[in-house]
Amino acid sequence: MINRLTIILFTILLSQLSLSSLLAQFQPGAKQIALSNSDVAASDDAFSLFGNPAGLSRIESRQFGIFYSPSPFGISELANGYAAINQPTNFGSFALGAMNYGFNLYRETRIQFGYSKIIEEKFLFGISAFYQTLSIKNYGTHNSVNLSLGGIFMLSNNLAIGFSLHNPLRENDYSSLTSNFRTGISYKPINDARIHLAVFKEINFPISISSGVEYDILKFFSLRFGIQNNPNTYSAGIGINYLFLQLDYALNSHQDLGLTHQIGLLINFSE
Repeated sequence: MINRLTIILFTILLSQLSLSSLLAQFQPGAKQIALSNSDVAASDDAFSLFGNPAGLSRIESRQFGIFYSPSPFGISELANGYAAINQPTNFGSFALGAMNYGFNLYRETRIQFGYSKIIEEKFLFGISAFYQTLSIKNYGTHNSVNLSLGGIFMLSNNLAIGFSLHNPLRENDYSSLTSNFRTGISYKPINDARIHLAVFKEINFPISISSGVEYDILKFFSLRFGIQNNPNTYSAGIGINYLFLQLDYALNSHQDLGLTHQIGLLINFSE
């Protein structure tokens, strides 16, 4: 019997897409995925390095984060993990991260460097560069270099707009790195709640709209929900903040591929 992994691999080869393109709309971070990545204007942790690097400037002290998705769509061969560390300085915030994705037949690895700075108090700008390796058994290895850009503009203390641009240096039609753009708005109607809305566009795919809501029901406990179209997905998650630790969990449901669980941990180091 042909299993789901074989079907996915065959479909990707026919459409000349990589496995990473299948997940391009879901950037790492359990909080981010619980919100269907609608929080591009509210990026504020170490995983901003991979999403909107402008958000690195919002981190007040050194922060280390790890993210793991053990079995996307119920397929352990698609397991992926990310790690990132951010260091704020008087000259801006610097970040370093890494990614590992796939299994022995198909694997992608990445090293990524980022920088973010606050400009004129209300505008945050970030840029990151990465080196990525794609290895397919019996087909060799392909190396790529590309960029990510991001910005956040604070319209007020409760309202922000943001954007991120990924992989603008597209090499060719067979590259595993597809160019994509996301822009959105985040609003804080009350102290304990945040509402997000974002629009995502990837080359050769229709526009996707996502929205998310997060609510701090307790000082250390948050609930999150998100929804997205093209493809239709629903997500939810929780966040637990205690002292210098933040533990996040997300569950995402894809219209065709089923459920995916993610977990993330952030550690804040006092200066």
